[in-house]
Amino acid sequence: MEKYRGQFEETPYVSNRAGADYGDEEFNVSAYCSQPEPRATFAAMVSLLDRQVGEVVAKLEELGLDKNTIIMFTSDNGPHEEGGADPDFFNSNGPLRGYKRDLYEGGIRVPMIVKWTNTIAPGSTADHISAFWDILPTCAELASVPVPEDIDGISFLPLLKGEEQEAHDYLYWEFHEQGGKQAVRKGKWKLVRLNVFDPSKTRHELYNLEADLSEENNVADQHPEIVASLQEIMGKAHEPNADFPFEGRK
Repeated sequence: MEKYRGQFEETPYVSNRAGADYGDEEFNVSAYCSQPEPRATFAAMVSLLDRQVGEVVAKLEELGLDKNTIIMFTSDNGPHEEGGADPDFFNSNGPLRGYKRDLYEGGIRVPMIVKWTNTIAPGSTADHISAFWDILPTCAELASVPVPEDIDGISFLPLLKGEEQEAHDYLYWEFHEQGGKQAVRKGKWKLVRLNVFDPSKTRHELYNLEADLSEENNVADQHPEIVASLQEIMGKAHEPNADFPFEGRK
């Protein structure tokens, strides 16, 4: 952290949870500890991650394994504000709206970097829309093992090899905190449903991601037919589960 101390104005983060500063809180072992310099800490963590990924790549090259190894680097969600983190200060989301736990693009849209020597051209990019449930079938095909049946994922191995790639008809998300949330992405359209657990407060927001990546302009009123179509998909995509109920929950 020495490299970054004193470079930023800091607002100390104080955790009052019992045991949080020792990482041993009985019912919340993942509690963030108090941190007097959260911005410097964040910068140091990003630098450390970058350096350690480089060390892994260098070791693969040293052992002669780099040409037979695929490296995938991504994130399970957008930036968060926990533990004193300040994503706005570091512009962690760029133009995207929202953070972790949001179903706006800032919460669910993340970068993915893949290195596959002699197969993927360095610096190449792709705009294929994929999701984490595609990792399983992709890795299954890479390992030449059967892809499980009855899953939502689509292998993106053809994309990595520069071949024709099958696309999702739509992507669906749901989140069971903060009143319940759902979202559907189909082509350029994104429907977000908020306050699912309280019908009196439930609302729908529609965004054209091609024209409005930041999801600033809710156009649901202008396109009721698209809202209805995506609502229908949302209903079909949701799988009832006793442990994660959407119906009748407040």
